[in-house]
Amino acid sequence: MFKSLSKPKKRLADQVYEQLLDAIHQGVILPNDQIVQEKLAEQFEISRTPVREALLRLEQEKIIEVAKRGGFKIRIISERETEEIYRARAAIECYAMRMLAAQSTPALLEQLRHTIQQAENLTEYSVKAYFRANQTIHRAFVVATENRYLLEMFDNTWNRGTSFRLFASIDAEAMAQSLGGHEALVDAIASGQPELAFQAMLEHIDDGLHLQQGEL
Repeated sequence: MFKSLSKPKKRLADQVYEQLLDAIHQGVILPNDQIVQEKLAEQFEISRTPVREALLRLEQEKIIEVAKRGGFKIRIISERETEEIYRARAAIECYAMRMLAAQSTPALLEQLRHTIQQAENLTEYSVKAYFRANQTIHRAFVVATENRYLLEMFDNTWNRGTSFRLFASIDAEAMAQSLGGHEALVDAIASGQPELAFQAMLEHIDDGLHLQQGEL
């Protein structure tokens, strides 16, 4: 199931982490599967130490949890946690919109529109492609604030494996809808009205939450 990790170009633990996370995203590892350190080490043909480090990282990121029968299993994301993630996004991204509306320039607006057009011009239609496109677009709004700490919080939220798993759980039609409405966010910034821009992003993120909950 996994590729041999002989002659690595980067840390073994990082490679194990990436392959395990990808296996979870692709459904190769299922929620009821037992994830056992010793078996993984055999499959990867490496020692247990980097496997253990990768598993602990996945546990810290709340992707997996200790299983009652030993080893680990995929952690189920509750409805409450889903809402908490979207509310955290709103706190960061809505504030960014408020900042941008108060200091927007034609160059900034043009740059944001260009980023949206480029990101939405997909060459493939996989879950990962839709997720990355959305992430790129939303990150561009936060980058434009030039606030390093706001960006750090954004990355901490979006780069968690939980965020991708949430996105991967929506159906194909909803996934396509997720790439809509971004130009309207730029229009809200262009209005020069911070509260209008704040509200536009809040409604946009709420729409994403409703897609997640299957309410649209």
